[in-house]
Amino acid sequence: MKHILLVLSILSGLALSMSAQAREVIFTTQLARYNGSGAYFAIYLLDTNDKYQQTIWVAGKQRKYYSHLRGWSRASGKKSAEYDGKTGASITSGRSLTVTQNIDDSLIDSGYKIVIDSAVEDGNSNQVDVSAPLTTAGSGKAVIGSGYVMSLTYDLK
Repeated sequence: MKHILLVLSILSGLALSMSAQAREVIFTTQLARYNGSGAYFAIYLLDTNDKYQQTIWVAGKQRKYYSHLRGWSRASGKKSAEYDGKTGASITSGRSLTVTQNIDDSLIDSGYKIVIDSAVEDGNSNQVDVSAPLTTAGSGKAVIGSGYVMSLTYDLK
C-alpha cells in the first residue's frame, strides 16, 4: 500500500509539473536615434482577441508618465500589481534593453502578440510602436518599430 501511494504521489507531481511549463524568453528592444529625453516604454502581451494579458516590462520609473503609454496604461489599468518588480530606468536614444521573462508555453504559437508602446517627454507617444506574434518561427528575428523603437527581438530558450 505504501508503494502504491508513493508511486501515485510521484506521478501526480510529474503531471503537475508538465501542465505548468514555462519557457524563458529574452526580449531585446533596440531604440532608434532621436533627440530628447529617455524613452518610456511598456512591453506587454495581448491574446488572440487583442485583450491585455500581462506586462513583461516597463522602462521608466515615474508613474506619472505611464498614461503616455496609451494602449498599455488603458488595458492594464496602471495597477501596480501589473508591473511591480517589472520596471527599470528609462532608456536613452540608440540604447538597448534586454529583459528575460518566463512565459507559459501555452501562449507560444497560439495567437498571442508582444506589443510595445513608447513615449518620450516633450516628444511623441506611440501606441503599438511595434507588435509581433509570439511564435517559435519568430524567435531570433528582429521586428522593426515605427516610433522610438528601432527593433524588437525575442529569443525562446
